[in-house]
Amino acid sequence: MMFSNRRTFSLLQQGGRLLKLKLLVPILRSKHPPEYKARGVAVGLAWAMTPLVGIQMWLVFMTWLFLKKVFHWHFSLGLAVAWTWVTNVFTVPPVYYMFYATGQIMRARPIGAYQQLKDLISETFLSDLSFWEQWVLFFKLLVRDWGVSMAVGCVPWAVASAALGYYLTYRFECRRAQKKKKEGSHDHT
Repeated sequence: MMFSNRRTFSLLQQGGRLLKLKLLVPILRSKHPPEYKARGVAVGLAWAMTPLVGIQMWLVFMTWLFLKKVFHWHFSLGLAVAWTWVTNVFTVPPVYYMFYATGQIMRARPIGAYQQLKDLISETFLSDLSFWEQWVLFFKLLVRDWGVSMAVGCVPWAVASAALGYYLTYRFECRRAQKKKKEGSHDHT
C-alpha cells in the first residue's frame, strides 16, 4: 500500500491558497514598477465591483486597449484580469445584494430583504409561465427593480475598491522594493 505524503487542506484553506496563487503571486513575480502593478489591480477591482460578472475580463481587456492607445497609460493586464475574479460564482449573490442595497439607499428607497430577492427569483422560475415568459419577466424585474439600483450602487464600491487596491498594492510594492534595495546594499559590505 502506498501512502501519499501530500497534505490535505480544508475547503477554506484551498480557497486561500488559490487566492494567493492567482492574486498575490503575480504581483510578487512581476518585474514592473509599483505603479504599473497598482494600476492593474485598481482596474481589475473597479470592473470586479460591477454587476457585469461574465464579461469583466473582456471589459478589462477593452479598457487596457483603450487606455494604452488613447492615453498611453499602461497597467498590468494580467493582474487586472486576475483581480476581476474577486467576484465569482461564490461571491456574486452577496456582492450583488450589496450593490442593490447601496443603490436603494442612494435612491432613497426601501431596501428589500435578501430573502425577498431570492424568493422573487424562485417565484419567477417556479411559476406556470413558459420558459420564455419566465425569462422576459426575470429581465424586466432585473432592469426595473434591481438593475438600476445595482448600477447606481456599484459605483461607490468600484471607486473605493479601485482606490484601496491601488493604494495597498503601491504601498506594498514600494516597501518590498526598499527592502530588496536595503538587502542588496548589505550584501556588498
